[in-house]
Amino acid sequence: MTGRSAVLIAGPTASGKSALALAVAEKLGGVIINTDSMQVYRDLRIITARPSPDDEALAPHLLYGHIDAATHCSVGIWLDDARGALAQARARGLLPIVVGGTGLYFKALLRGLAAIPPIPAEIRSAILARLEQDGIEAMHAELARRDPVAAARLKPRDRARIPRALEVIEATGLPIGEWHGHGLPALLQPADVQAMFLAPARAMLHERINARFAVMLETGALEEVAALAARNLDPMLPAMKAQGVPPLLRHLKGEISLATAQELGAAGTRQYAKRQFTWFRHQLPEFQWTDPAAAGNPANVAEWASRFDQIGHKT
Repeated sequence: MTGRSAVLIAGPTASGKSALALAVAEKLGGVIINTDSMQVYRDLRIITARPSPDDEALAPHLLYGHIDAATHCSVGIWLDDARGALAQARARGLLPIVVGGTGLYFKALLRGLAAIPPIPAEIRSAILARLEQDGIEAMHAELARRDPVAAARLKPRDRARIPRALEVIEATGLPIGEWHGHGLPALLQPADVQAMFLAPARAMLHERINARFAVMLETGALEEVAALAARNLDPMLPAMKAQGVPPLLRHLKGEISLATAQELGAAGTRQYAKRQFTWFRHQLPEFQWTDPAAAGNPANVAEWASRFDQIGHKT
């Protein structure tokens, strides 16, 4: 069969991506591949709104909950896993349906990734400890001395990219820019995929986020976070900073009420959704923005799935 090699479904949290992906998979015979940086962690099914076991039984799901929370899953690790997932889908003659909200993962999928060697855990821990002790401004000043090119292009308070640039030069002796152009190739080409970004109205999305966080608490999110806390993991690990986890940890420590934790968790998720809109708008213009009337409503996602009727998958 000829046609598109994959369907890409992106969007902010709570926009209905998973429901749409499942509808497409059931209609066209597809395998759903996770592109959410937090849904990879097996410890975080409820708080990250991973597909339920019932949903997973309706269509093959790959790269969900396959990594322990004690692991720092980088985009490079995910891209390597995605290579295997795409190969598995093709070997089974299934359409890859790549779904999630992590823009950097989608960008790596379509643009490739610089080949930076793995960073030793002790170097990463030391950098993060200095970040907490000295503050991000001091780290940016250090970066300006050691890698002025990277420092010039980064905002002085970028708590993600400044430590990353420092750990790369610390571990490899080379500025991060030196690694660009010598890395992992793209796994998919923009011209060969159907790429959609679900963009529901902000007011409706905020209502969905608020309602979903309440449901998470009703269905065991607090207990899930308590089990995570009991592991005494490094607080700088990605899983420990997943949306909703920090305020629930504060509640478990007795610092805030559960109602306050719920309010903070929902507010943080709304801010994260706003950043997702901004990121995709500027970084991945090939995604077709779609404003569904009620994203996630089963009747509507069935209609959206019908739009993929003519999409085949390359073998």
